[in-house]
Amino acid sequence: MPRGAAPWTRSDVAVAAVVYVVTVVTTVAGEGRWDASTATIAAVACGVLALRRAYPFPTLVVTAVAAEAHLILMHGGASVVVLAAPLIALYTVAESTSSGRAWPIGVLGVAAFLSVHELVLPTAWLGAENLALAAFGGLALAAGHAARSRRAYLAEVEARAAHAEADRDAEAARRVTEERLRIARDLHDDIGHYLALIHVQAKVADHLLDAEPGRAREAITHVREASRTALSELGDTVAVLRRPDEPSAAPIPYAVFDDLFVQFRRSGLRITDRLEGSADAVPVAAGRTAYRVLRESLTNVCRHAGPTSVDVVLTFAPDELRIVVENRPGAAPPASQATGHGLIGMRERVTAVGGRFTAGPLGDGGFRVSAALPIGAA
Repeated sequence: MPRGAAPWTRSDVAVAAVVYVVTVVTTVAGEGRWDASTATIAAVACGVLALRRAYPFPTLVVTAVAAEAHLILMHGGASVVVLAAPLIALYTVAESTSSGRAWPIGVLGVAAFLSVHELVLPTAWLGAENLALAAFGGLALAAGHAARSRRAYLAEVEARAAHAEADRDAEAARRVTEERLRIARDLHDDIGHYLALIHVQAKVADHLLDAEPGRAREAITHVREASRTALSELGDTVAVLRRPDEPSAAPIPYAVFDDLFVQFRRSGLRITDRLEGSADAVPVAAGRTAYRVLRESLTNVCRHAGPTSVDVVLTFAPDELRIVVENRPGAAPPASQATGHGLIGMRERVTAVGGRFTAGPLGDGGFRVSAALPIGAA
């Protein structure tokens, strides 16, 4: 019982009052007499039920003794209705105690009560009154056990529901975190790619500004186009974030890769691309991953090796798309590239769609990036 809380409830007081009133009315109507002693003992037998939730075992003992005393004074008869009080107390014991304790205690209590009843009010052991008392005692125990089992079941159901809700919240939080990381990675790849191109073209323009103004102007034009494209892709990303009902994306046309090669050729890379197999379009998951692997690989070459020659091979097999990006010997990126975030990001993207990824320096001084993406990866 919590500290400061009353040892009774209104419902328990009401039960005690109802049992007492019924005992008085039944006894007076059946026996035709009622005095202070019987009224006091009946009041104790019934009134103690108000404390049955806080003190179930003491309540059972007190109400059983008082009820039997009342029967002795009234010599049985109509006053037998007072036995409802100990039966209610017995129900409370079964409800508030584990079945391992409630059943032995209840059976022993009923047996003791029957024995005392037989001693003070001699009747046949198998008489109707004793059999009825035993039956009602067993019924009280069974009802209390059923109520306790149902309460435990409901508590378990509520606990499981709360646990499931907590799991759903944790899963939702995890998905939100993963989505934020994905968006951050996309923005990093998009903006980083175009900033690298802008940096290279700006260096070219600065170098040629005095000697070859025409080529410098061309480089500045490329800077303007790259910045405009970067802003456009950033706007597309923000638009997607604002539209939660964004429909499924269509397959990516192969022409997108050609446009990517054109951008890097303008930055000074001498790209030789070769297509093995045929495909008009690439499934969206594999296509996006392939595009970002190609773009990141070429950006790394452009950033770390400068204008050089690069071989790109795209192979469309029946079940996968294989990508190989290899810059020529003598123009390998520095070792720091092998541990940069670009390669880590590419590996994460490829493995996320169930593909394979490898990257590293070649024995003759070049650098190679290879990826295999399953076609139709979700």
